Amino acid sequence: MIKAFSGIFLGMFLCCTLIHAQELPVAKSRMNREKLNIGTYFLQNYASTEAHVKDLAACGIDFVVCMRNDRPALNLFQKYHVGAVVTDILPHWWGGDGDNAGKLEKSNPLSKYEKAAQSFRDHPAVWGIDIGDEPSALDFPYYGKVYSKVNKLFTNQFPYLNLYPNYASVSENSDKQTVNQLGTSNYTEHIAQYCKNVPADYICYDFYLYSINVPRAYENLRIVSDACLGTKRSMWIVLQVNSNNEKQWISENELRFQAYTAMAFGAENIIWACYTAGWWHNQVLDEKGNKTQQYDKLKKVNAELHQLGGEYMKYRRTATAFVGFEGTEWLKEVNQTSYASLNNGVFTDVCTEDASPLVIGSMISRSGNGSSALFICSADDPYDKAPKEHVVRFKTDHRVVKAYGGSGEINVKSENGYYTLPITSNAGIIIKADIK
Repeated sequence: MIKAFSGIFLGMFLCCTLIHAQELPVAKSRMNREKLNIGTYFLQNYASTEAHVKDLAACGIDFVVCMRNDRPALNLFQKYHVGAVVTDILPHWWGGDGDNAGKLEKSNPLSKYEKAAQSFRDHPAVWGIDIGDEPSALDFPYYGKVYSKVNKLFTNQFPYLNLYPNYASVSENSDKQTVNQLGTSNYTEHIAQYCKNVPADYICYDFYLYSINVPRAYENLRIVSDACLGTKRSMWIVLQVNSNNEKQWISENELRFQAYTAMAFGAENIIWACYTAGWWHNQVLDEKGNKTQQYDKLKKVNAELHQLGGEYMKYRRTATAFVGFEGTEWLKEVNQTSYASLNNGVFTDVCTEDASPLVIGSMISRSGNGSSALFICSADDPYDKAPKEHVVRFKTDHRVVKAYGGSGEINVKSENGYYTLPITSNAGIIIKADIK
C-alpha cells in the first residue's frame, strides 16, 4: 500500500543465483487456487449490510483483504460466497517509510502470534490471515519464521503478506537518504531475499500504475514474474481502481490495461484498491456506502476477467514478450527488448497488422497435454486517450486454434497461411493451440 514515491530506481538485473527453484508447501486455505481470483482492499463498517455484501459479490469480488473479524459481516460473506483475509487477528506490521526496518522480531515475538491463535474462533469465510504489509528485507528472515508459524497455527487459512513495489526507496550511502524501505540496494535483490527467506508459494505486491508510470510497472512485472517462474510461485498483484488525484477517475480501459498486462505476465490473483475508504480518493463506494461511477466499470471488467479466467488458468506462463514497441516511450528503463513479432516455436510471426504494441505471455498447459497458449494485451493506449481496433495475426502448424476474450469465444479467421482475429486497445485475449 505504498504511497510515498521517494524511491530511486536503479538498473536491475535478474539475480538468478539468489533465486533458486524449490518445491514450496502449498498454502492451506479455502481459496480455490485453480481459478483466477479477484480481490479488493477494504469493506468498511458503513458498507457491511447484506445489500452491500450482495453488491460486492455481484461486482465480481471473490475476497476482501484487510477485512475485520466481524462475525455478522463474515456470515454474509459466507452466504454470498465471498472470502476474507482478516487483518485484526495478529499483531499489525507495516513497513511504512522504512524507519522500523529490522524491528519486527523485537516488536512482535512469536509468542504474540501463538497467543492470538489461541483466542481465534474460525469461520468458513476466513480464507487468509494478514501477517503484514510491505516489510523491509531486513525483516524477511524473521518473516520466514512468522509465515511458518502462522501456517501451522491457522490450519484452514493461508498467511497473507504483501510486498513493496519497485518505487520504494532503496539503500544508499547518502547523507540525503534517511530511510530505506526495501532494505536492499535494488528491487531484484529485495524479491530474491523474499524468495530465499519466506516459504510462501506466492509473491504478492502492489503497484499503482496511474500514480507512477507504465515503464516502471512493466519492469516490476518482469522482475516478480521471473522470480515466480524461477521459484515455482504464483504471482498476485494489487492494482488501482481509485486515484491519488481527487480529480482523476480511473477509466474502464485503464482497469483493463492494468489487469491484462498483469495476466500477460502470469498473474493468478488480481486485487483492486480500494473498494471503500482505505487511502486516496474515488473509491468504488463513497464514504456513505453509495456506489460511485467505479462500481459499474469494475463490475464489467471483473466479469471479463472471470470469463477469461476459466481458459487462462488451464495454462501457466513461461515467458513474456514485448512486440511492436519500437518508437514508443513505454519500455524506458525496462530490461527487455521489443520485437517486430513473436516466434516461440509454436506460434510464429505474432503481431498486429498495424504494428501496434502487444504484451504477449507464452503459456503451456498445466495438464501436460502439449497444448500451448498466448495471452495478449493490446498495449497501444495505456492512458485511454484514443482506443482503436487492431487485427492480430500469427501462424501455427498442426494445431487446432481457438481464441477467447472477455465476452467469450472469438472468431478466428484463416487465410493465406495466417490466422487473424480482432483486438481492441487495452483488451486481453487468450489464443489456444491444441495438438490435432
